Amino acid sequence: MPTTRFCETFGVEHPIVQGGMQWVGRAELVSAVAEAGALGFLTALTQPTPEALVREIARCREMTDKPFGVNLTILPSINPPPYDEYRRAIIESGVKTVETAGFSPEEHLPEFRAHGVKVLHKCTSVRHAVKAEKIGVDAVSIDGFECAGHPGEDDIPGLVLIPAAARRLSVPVIASGGFADGRGLVAALALGAEGVNMGTRFLCTAESPVHQRVKERIVAGSELDTELIFRPLRNTARVAGNSVSRKVVGILRDGGEFPDVRDLVSGARGRKVFEDGDLEAGIWSVGLVQGLIDDIPTVGDVVRRIVAEADELIAGRLAAACRRH
Repeated sequence: MPTTRFCETFGVEHPIVQGGMQWVGRAELVSAVAEAGALGFLTALTQPTPEALVREIARCREMTDKPFGVNLTILPSINPPPYDEYRRAIIESGVKTVETAGFSPEEHLPEFRAHGVKVLHKCTSVRHAVKAEKIGVDAVSIDGFECAGHPGEDDIPGLVLIPAAARRLSVPVIASGGFADGRGLVAALALGAEGVNMGTRFLCTAESPVHQRVKERIVAGSELDTELIFRPLRNTARVAGNSVSRKVVGILRDGGEFPDVRDLVSGARGRKVFEDGDLEAGIWSVGLVQGLIDDIPTVGDVVRRIVAEADELIAGRLAAACRRH
């Protein structure tokens, strides 16, 4: 597997990232990703307090001595989390890699930079990626329309969005949304990215700290089994298709407002899905790429398979195809 600038910048063996996922980015999963030679992210806001995050970082270090990072998602809120305290917890714990998402991380960058922390910022558009580079992030993860969670409002799929971003940026670009195997990694590299970010594929692994029924639903699901909620509110999110997400779509389609669906989309209900395996308890994120997932392997097996398939494609099948022509 070729080493990319991303690997060199962030100190990992393989150009594969497990992005932050609410309720999922815990030490069990992240340490397994690190041990496999990829870059995993604990999710800061999965932990109820900055002090709890410090403990989770320490727990992850007990499981691996390889590099891992912390995701800090910055979202608008009437009562926002203490982002500054989470930032200090990350820095004081000695973590050297952060994935930011949501709003601009600009106010946090001076402190991260002063302590030698590399920042990978997740974007859903070229314009936001260009702004992220301008304010000083070290790499950009670009989310295509295929992704789980929030794909933005432009509806641009990765096949166009990845090269559009790569040709405008000088920092490494990580392709996100729709990736699960070596074919996707090779395609991302061909499009100008320097690695891939995978959420759904890592969600459906043996070490993923979610209920087995969630993983089995992903295996059984196809690329048709997601819903786009919040479209009328211009805050689109891709989630699993179930009775709750379909109800949310219907209420908003018929003129409802966010207060009409607030209880249906609460984080507590989504957490119940992951922890109890009640697939109809709330909304939960999953990408179109579930249509390419048909097993529940270990994280190590996922990474090894991706690297081996990518190597075979680069050195074998693609080279042979070119020779035939």
